[in-house]
Amino acid sequence: MAKVAVIGGTGMNRWPGLEIVRQQSFDTPCGAPSAPVAFGRYAGVEVAFLARHGEGHKLPPHRINYRANLWALREAGVKSVVAVAAVGGIAAELPPAAVAVPHDLVDYTWGREHTYCDGVVLPLKHAEFTEPYAPRLREALLDGARRAGVAVVPRGVMGVTHGPRLETPAEIRRMRQDGCDMVGMTGMPEAALARELDLDYAALALSVNWAAGLGSGDIHGEIETFIAEGMAKVRAVLTEALPRL
Repeated sequence: MAKVAVIGGTGMNRWPGLEIVRQQSFDTPCGAPSAPVAFGRYAGVEVAFLARHGEGHKLPPHRINYRANLWALREAGVKSVVAVAAVGGIAAELPPAAVAVPHDLVDYTWGREHTYCDGVVLPLKHAEFTEPYAPRLREALLDGARRAGVAVVPRGVMGVTHGPRLETPAEIRRMRQDGCDMVGMTGMPEAALARELDLDYAALALSVNWAAGLGSGDIHGEIETFIAEGMAKVRAVLTEALPRL
């Protein structure tokens, strides 16, 4: 049984190198997940994989059923979740193709089904969220990066926006003032839901472009140019990190 799962986002809707043994659909109290959960082996480790945006990358960030996704992984026996996320770089050390292991986040999303603990799915509980990303899992990713020879930014604050549109330069200036080092659209409520289900959760954040107002202005061009290079780094880190989980 797979104890570790990887959630793939933009640039990793499929996982090259994953030897899929079977796929399973789950029916959860919160509805259907984005896609069937794939089970297989990667780097000699039994793993589960879930495409966050669904098969064919059709689900926008605000339409993803995050609650069903995390519930399905727990039902599958998963204990640890590594989330791969494409982000825009805000901090100077996060140019396109850089990889970070964030340690904190700011949630700018709204209107998403963001909790199980609503008295309907699960009883009311105020989940402790001082460390949104599990230290044990973060250290495993950082150790994997060292072993793979991949330079990663070891800390960072993830700002999570609603999407699917990209941000304005003024919004990025505000986020920088708030302390954000990177901006993505899928980190919440994913991280909080994992906490409510007692799943260890950490993220590998790949910068695929400079955030609005910080680069050349051709954001989509940057994404096309750098996503393949960055995802190769992500896979190298996973190759070394997963056997140690």
